[in-house]
Amino acid sequence: MQVYNTLTRKKEDFIPVKEGKVSIYACGPTVYNFFHIGNARPFIVFDTLRRYFEYRGYEVTFIQNFTDIDDKMIRRANEEGITVRELSERFIREYYIDADALGVRRATKNPRATEHIDDIIEIVKALLEKGHAYVTEDNDVYFSVRSFPAYGRLSGQSIDDLESGSRVDPGEQKQDPLDFALWKAQKPGEPAWESPWGLGRPGWHIECSAMSMKLLGETFDIHAGGQDLIFPHHENEIAQSEAATGKPFAKYWMHNGYINVNNQKMSKSLNNFFTVREIAAEYELEAVRLFMLSAHYRSPVNFSRELIEQAHAALSRLKTAKSRLEEAQVGPATNEDEAFVSGLAAYKKAFCEAMDDDLNTADALGTLFELARACNTFVSEPRSKEALEAGRNLFNELSGVLGLLEGSVEEEFPKEALNLVKERENARLNKDWAEADALREALKQMGYTVEDTKQGPKLKAL
Repeated sequence: MQVYNTLTRKKEDFIPVKEGKVSIYACGPTVYNFFHIGNARPFIVFDTLRRYFEYRGYEVTFIQNFTDIDDKMIRRANEEGITVRELSERFIREYYIDADALGVRRATKNPRATEHIDDIIEIVKALLEKGHAYVTEDNDVYFSVRSFPAYGRLSGQSIDDLESGSRVDPGEQKQDPLDFALWKAQKPGEPAWESPWGLGRPGWHIECSAMSMKLLGETFDIHAGGQDLIFPHHENEIAQSEAATGKPFAKYWMHNGYINVNNQKMSKSLNNFFTVREIAAEYELEAVRLFMLSAHYRSPVNFSRELIEQAHAALSRLKTAKSRLEEAQVGPATNEDEAFVSGLAAYKKAFCEAMDDDLNTADALGTLFELARACNTFVSEPRSKEALEAGRNLFNELSGVLGLLEGSVEEEFPKEALNLVKERENARLNKDWAEADALREALKQMGYTVEDTKQGPKLKAL
C-alpha cells in the first residue's frame, strides 16, 4: 500500500514500525458541542483506513482522543453553570451517538486529555531540562520554537516566514512570537492541576503528544487529521515530541481535505454551519458516509442537499443489490454460475488496487457499484447456492471495508406507500391490470417502485 505523506509531500510505500502491526493516532473532537459535518469527514476517512488495514491482515491499534479541557470548554461550562467535566461527559455521549450512526467504529481507546496530566507534565519537564522550553514570571511554560531547527517542515514554511505573520497576545510573556504554550497557569474560575510550576492546565498541542506516545510509543506509524490541523497543531506536536525524546515522532502524516457547504467555506456567519445531529434529522447518516467516501480523501468536497440526496439514491441501489442477493432463488449449477464466481476475483483485485493507492475510496466505491450491477444481472434467474454465497460474501466483504450496509437492509417506508402496495397486489390478484398500473404510477410519484418477486412485492426507493 502507498500513502501520501504530508511530511515528505509524496506517496510512499507503507512500511509499519512493527511488522504486521499498524499504530494510528487520529485527532478527535473537543467535546463542548455536537460535532459538525467538517469533523465527520476525518472520522469517516480514518475509520475506513483502519478497516482496510485490518482487512489486509494487520493488527491495528487505533487511538482517537477527546480534548476535554480547553478555553472553549471552560467558557461554555461557565455559561451553563456546570463543571467542565459535566460538559465533557455529556458531549462524549453525544459523540458516540452520531459516530455510531455514521458507521465509525469505536477506537481501540479514546483517551481524554485530563487522564494524562502526569504524562504531560513529564514531557514538559523533559523539554525544560533540554533547553527547549522556559517558565515565565506568571508560571506559564512555553516551547522555544527556535530551539528546534526543523520547525516548519510539515507545513513547508520557514521559521522566518512564519514569524512575520505571528503575534504576541496581551498578557503573554513569550520570548518569541512563534513560541507556544505547554502549560498555562490557573486563572480565576478555571479548573487546574498541581504541577512543578504551580496550579495550571496543559496547552492544547501537548495533550496529543502525551496521549499518542503513552499509548503508541515514542515513534508510531500514522498520525491523521484534517488539513486545518497541519499548522500549528501538528507542526507543534512534532517539535515538542521530537525535542523531548530525540526520536522521530510519527512516520506518516495523513490529512483529509477541506469541506465546503454549497460551494462556500463552512462558517456560522454564513449560516451554512451544520452539525451531524442536524443533518440526521433529515437524512440517513449512512448516506453521508457514502458521500464522504465518493471523493478522494485529500480532495476538497462540496456538501449540498442535492449531493446528499444523490448519495442516498446510490445507497439505495447498493441496498437493493444486497437484498436481491439475499433473496435470490436457488437453482442448479450452470456454466454461467462458474463464470460469475471466476469473475469475482477481478472485482476484489480492482478494489484493493484502488485502496492500496493512497486510500482511493472513490475508485473502490466505483468497483463496488460495478459488482452490484453484475450481481443484479446474475440473480435475475435461479442460481446455485455456491455461486450466490460467493457473490454475497464478496459484496458484504467490500462494502464492509467501506463501512456500508453493515446493518439491516430493510427500509422504513411511509404507511401510505405500503398501503398502495397492498392495494396494487389485490388488483393484480383480481386481474385488474389498469388499477395495478395506476397504483404503480402513484408509487412512482411518491419516489418508489415496486418489484414483483416470487416472495411477493418488494418496495424500493427510486
